[in-house]
Parts: sequence; C-alpha cells; structure tokens
Amino acid sequence: MSQITAIDVVDLRFPTSASLDGSDAMNPDPDYSAAYLIVSTDAGDAGHGFVFTIGRGNDIQTEAVRVIAETLVGREVEPILTDMGGFWRDLVHDSQLRWLGPEKGVSHMAIGAIVNAMWDLKAKRAGLPLWELLAGMSPEEILDLLDFRYLSDFMTRDDARAILDAAEPGKAERIAELRETGYMAYTTTPGWLGYSDEKLARLCREAIDEGFSQIKLKVGANRDDDIRRLGIAREICGPGFPIAIDANQHWGTAEAIDWIGDLARFDLRWVEEPTSPDDILAHAAIQQGIAPVPVATGEHCQNRIVFKQMLEADGLRVMQIDATRVAGVNENITNLLLAAHAGVPVCPHAGGVGLCELVQHLSLFDFVAVSATMDDRCIEYVDHLHEHFVTPVDVHDGRYWPPSAPGAGAEILPRTLTDFAYPDGPEWAARTASATTSATPVPESA
Repeated sequence: MSQITAIDVVDLRFPTSASLDGSDAMNPDPDYSAAYLIVSTDAGDAGHGFVFTIGRGNDIQTEAVRVIAETLVGREVEPILTDMGGFWRDLVHDSQLRWLGPEKGVSHMAIGAIVNAMWDLKAKRAGLPLWELLAGMSPEEILDLLDFRYLSDFMTRDDARAILDAAEPGKAERIAELRETGYMAYTTTPGWLGYSDEKLARLCREAIDEGFSQIKLKVGANRDDDIRRLGIAREICGPGFPIAIDANQHWGTAEAIDWIGDLARFDLRWVEEPTSPDDILAHAAIQQGIAPVPVATGEHCQNRIVFKQMLEADGLRVMQIDATRVAGVNENITNLLLAAHAGVPVCPHAGGVGLCELVQHLSLFDFVAVSATMDDRCIEYVDHLHEHFVTPVDVHDGRYWPPSAPGAGAEILPRTLTDFAYPDGPEWAARTASATTSATPVPESA
C-alpha cells in the first residue's frame, strides 16, 4: 500500500487583465488564476487538480483547498482509488464541512480540486488518459461513483443505468471515430468585450481560417455596442455561421428578453448566462420569452441539484458543465447523465486557465459512454495559457483531438508554479516593483 505523504497548494495567477483577455460585461479585468493542488505519495507519483478563479479571492480558494486536502495526509491511496464514489461522498457529506455549503461555494469547489487530483492520479496509475479510463468502466462501476440523493424525483439510478446500457454497444467504434475526426471546438477568442472592433474583425477572420465552425461574443454592457459588434461578426462570418453570445449574468428577466429581442436578428446559436445562475424561474421565463433561441448556462451552476431543476423547468436547452465549479469528475458525470435523461446537449464551458485541458475528458467520455452522439455538441476553446501545461490541449482544424497522455491534463509545469505564484513569484514581484517605481514621485531639482 502507498500513502499520501504531502499536500502542496499554490496561489497561481496570470496577469491577463493587462491584455483584457477574458473580459466581459461582469468581469472587465480578470486575472486568470488557479488554486492549484498537488497530492504526493510515497510511491513517488502525484495527482494534480485546481479550482479556476479570476484573481482577487484566489487566496481564499487556495486556503480552502489546503484545509480540506490536508486531511488526506497519511491515508492509504489504493482504498481511495478503488472506491472513488465513497471518497466523493465522504468529502461532500462531511458533517462539519457541509455547513459551509452545503454543496456549493468555495468549499464545494475545493472538494472538486481534490477529487479531480485523485482522478488524475488514478488515470496516471492506469496508464490512460482520464476520458479513456472512464469510458472503459462498466455501467455499474459508473453508477457507483454517483450520488442520487435529491435527484430521484427526476432521474433514478435505473434511469441512469438505462442510458449507460444503451451506450455500451459501439464504444470501440466511437473511440476510433474520436481519434480519426476529433470533437468539434468553438472559439471565444474573438469575442472578449474589451477588444476593439478591429481586433474583433481580425480574430473572426482568423477563427474561420483556423477551421472553427462557431464563435462566441461577449455582450451585455451596452446594447448599441452589441448590435455593432454582432454586425461586424455576422458580416465577416457570413449567413448561417453559428454565432453564440454570452451576457455573463448581466441582465434581469425582462431586460434579457427585450435586449435579446434586439440581437436575435443576427441568428444566434444560443444566449449564455442571461441572468443570475441561481435564478431557475428567471431562466425558464427567459427561455420561453426568446424561443426558439436556446438558453445555455452552467459554468456557475453550483451543483447537480440546480442542474436538475434547470432541466425540469426548461430553463436551459444547452448545458454548459464546468470542470472546476462542482465537486469534480463524479458530479459532472451525474450532470452528463441528467442532460442525457432530459435530451439536452452538453457544450462545456472552458473559458479559463486549464479548463480546456480538463473538460475535454468529460465531453469525450460523454460521446463514448453516455450520449453516444456529437450532434449539436461542441467544447469551448480559448487560446490562452496552454503553454503552461505538461500536456497542453491539442486543438487544430477547429477540433479537439483526444489526448493520449495518462492523467486528467491538470499538471502545470514546475517553472510556471514558481514564476506565477502570487504574490512572491518573479512575474508578480517584477510587476509590483514596476508599479512602485512608476508611482514614486520624482524629486524637484535643487
């Protein structure tokens, strides 16, 4: 038996606000960040996971990961990896920790980083990429990972089993198809709200040249600006080319319906996060008010219970799971099954450091073992910060190409962990020194 011997957590931040990468109506100056976790064992291997944030507050998230993860030190690894469902339930239903949620917020996301790190370790020990490890599990093994508490009024274990059983035939053929054709990507890179019209136009052209068959634009700060920018994008992309928009929670219900009414002329693929992520009834009202344009949401959906209610209320018609918002791989498998049960496609959110690397595994698994289709499905792609990963995502010709390296794709290069550690890493120390120097008054001449 091997044991967990050390927990290392890094407050990792990248100064993306300097170029306005990631800017939107609610988050105009994000610094893409990660509360980054390494779980080391006495066998000499380690699992890696993280929570994505956008700057201030990453220290709070980092400390939450540390506090919960430190309880693992001294535990035997193999029992955890053998029963990942039991491990998930032990963490999520901790009788004292649960009071901080329950099942939402900083503590829930911290659990997600820990669960994902252990899946990374499990996949590495199996010598498989995470998606392939999951795809090779039997329906019963998958079901044992999940928690159907609070869900059975909508989807029972038997309902989920029927979905998994139906996908069993043809798994090998679908794996071969992924390796031959990849999985559709769409790009948000042209659409950050802080970009000039000229940059938007250039990046739209580049996206088409690079083989992307869908783009997404941020909206919501100014209606006239949205109309102008969508006009530019539609002119460059041409009629029929899918263009999605993302309001990042900026509107109230009536405002969303009215505003989207002015933008619908641009033939929208979907409207993402039109209002508060917790307001299920508002999503349902907006979906009814803007139909047939679909509502897409999920990157801030805090748990499987909210996803269940969104589906029950017809508050979303495109589910956007996020790899680090909920409590890790187990809960996201539940979300995939909920979507399949409701007949709703899953197009994951991946706008953030490392999210492309992580969430691709869930979509590939979904195709092989859950939905058994790529129809109306795609994965978000943003071309930022991949160079910092040991196994960066492979996106070309507008497609995600299945990773073959063992693990979940979360591992960041050691040099990056040193250079971008906040606030004392060289990249941040240099910026602090520069800011201090520029703010120092120049003495008057004698």
